[in-house]
Amino acid sequence: MTTLSDLNSSSDIGFVDLLHGIYEHSPWIAQRAAAARPFGSITALKRALQNVLAQASPAEQLGLIRAHPELAGKAAIAGQLTAESTREQARSGLNLCSPEEFSTLQRLNSDYNAKFGFPFILAVKGPTGAGLTRQEIITTFARRLKNRRADELAESLRQIKRIAELRLNDLLDVRLVFGPAIMQHAETLASWSDSAYNLTCAYMTPAHRQTADQLAEWMREAGMQVHIDAVGNVVGRYLSDEPGAKSLMTGSHYDTVRNGGKYDGRLGILLPIAVARHLHQRGEKLPFHFEVVAFAEEEGVRFKSTFLGSTAVTGKFDLSLLEQRDAEGVSMRDALSAAGHDATAIAAIARDPADLLGYVEVHIEQGPVLLERDHPLGIVTAIAGSSRYLLKLGGLASHAGTTPMGMRRDAASAAAEIILLVEQRCSQGEALVGTVGQLHVPNGSVNVIAGACQLSLDIRAASDSVRQAAVDDILDGVAAICARRQIDVDIELLLSASAAPCAPWLMAQLGEAVESVGLEPYRLLSGAGHDAMAMASITDVAMLFTRCGNGGISHNPLETMTADDADIAAHALLAFLRQFQPKAT
Repeated sequence: MTTLSDLNSSSDIGFVDLLHGIYEHSPWIAQRAAAARPFGSITALKRALQNVLAQASPAEQLGLIRAHPELAGKAAIAGQLTAESTREQARSGLNLCSPEEFSTLQRLNSDYNAKFGFPFILAVKGPTGAGLTRQEIITTFARRLKNRRADELAESLRQIKRIAELRLNDLLDVRLVFGPAIMQHAETLASWSDSAYNLTCAYMTPAHRQTADQLAEWMREAGMQVHIDAVGNVVGRYLSDEPGAKSLMTGSHYDTVRNGGKYDGRLGILLPIAVARHLHQRGEKLPFHFEVVAFAEEEGVRFKSTFLGSTAVTGKFDLSLLEQRDAEGVSMRDALSAAGHDATAIAAIARDPADLLGYVEVHIEQGPVLLERDHPLGIVTAIAGSSRYLLKLGGLASHAGTTPMGMRRDAASAAAEIILLVEQRCSQGEALVGTVGQLHVPNGSVNVIAGACQLSLDIRAASDSVRQAAVDDILDGVAAICARRQIDVDIELLLSASAAPCAPWLMAQLGEAVESVGLEPYRLLSGAGHDAMAMASITDVAMLFTRCGNGGISHNPLETMTADDADIAAHALLAFLRQFQPKAT
């Protein structure tokens, strides 16, 4: 077995020879990285190799990409793959393709090469450590074939870095302490869904309740004191032996959007449970209570009301929401009662801020920034504020063939103009985004001018003043568009959430923890809302982001991350806990 010591002590030629299979037919990467020795950790070695690749010329990068074989291609048939590629393709059963699968892969290989001029590259060892299935590979292949060449060049390099990371793990016999278990637990939770076709876990459904029970069981196994409260939060406390100890909280939500991903929210529960289990197995106690809260609801899917779990903890739960009804007419109060919860006890969930040291949430980024910057972890500076609206436009349904263009009251055309207004206005501000994510023409017909249209509006920014200025301009613009087109408009405010800055003193300690695992601290804004926004009303908050794979796709079954990133994030959280110092008073 090769060790890090072997790599550090070998000659330059020996170093290159030991790493000969890490980057396909490209010894120049190891040759250039050798000058950075000695490496203090395997993470430092990986980063050095990745830096060489990042600093290489475009021609060198393209040469590396072209050095890789096609998946189930001619080289595989002829037995001409490197030993590493042979093992990797076999792990996904590419040597066992059916005639139909083989034909599909050959067609995809041909189309991909014709479009991009280089082979399709994919780390076929999946996020949990098991090989991707042939169908998963084919689905990814077909999706990426739609990309632009520049995007595929970047994605190919990212995949090569991932392949190299996996090969280094094998070469150095790296045993991830936390990552595989975290990823496997995410797979387990993803098997329980409200839908037979995708992952949907809405508030107080059977899948939601089963998920809560499983989280409670894992918390108990991790040595935590556990209860499920009146709103459905699963609360695990790893107790300190210190008299009068206060609590440092972490957590996230375990509900999902419809057709969601496996890691949004749930990573921030599973990862700290894994850390607590590690502490428990070692008999290691902290000078404070470490509390993990699996918040019951954050997404608002079933009752169109967000942050139910965290607002209960902060004492800001709106009890009138108990009368909200879902699409089947079931009230939230009745849903809670059917699940065995007492809604009258929700008010008692509120925590005393004096008992808390702070709140730190781990979350998948849900975006491409860390991926593009090649950072496994990021420290969040602030969570963007959000304004959400539902717009209902009323025009006049009339015959598509007989109504002249200048005499129409077309609600859909007004909606189209509003969408372009949102895009134009939100391109002007710093850290400002605007989205129309829902668009509906009720009773629409191909030969009828749209008499009604509904659309959503979501405006987010790091600065509340920037966000509000954009909202004001857009709503004024909506009014002007509708007046000019003779369209009635009804605007309903669904949500207004202020931006939540992260506490500098917690960010600084997270930065030290990230450095301790061999990474450079990188700071970024969170454009998505998180339970930390609600928690900021009673205590200082901070967030640690993990890199999101697949181009940053989230709220989607394609959302993914790696066991290696989960592992290093867990090590960073563990270091943070061990080094944690309460806020100076």
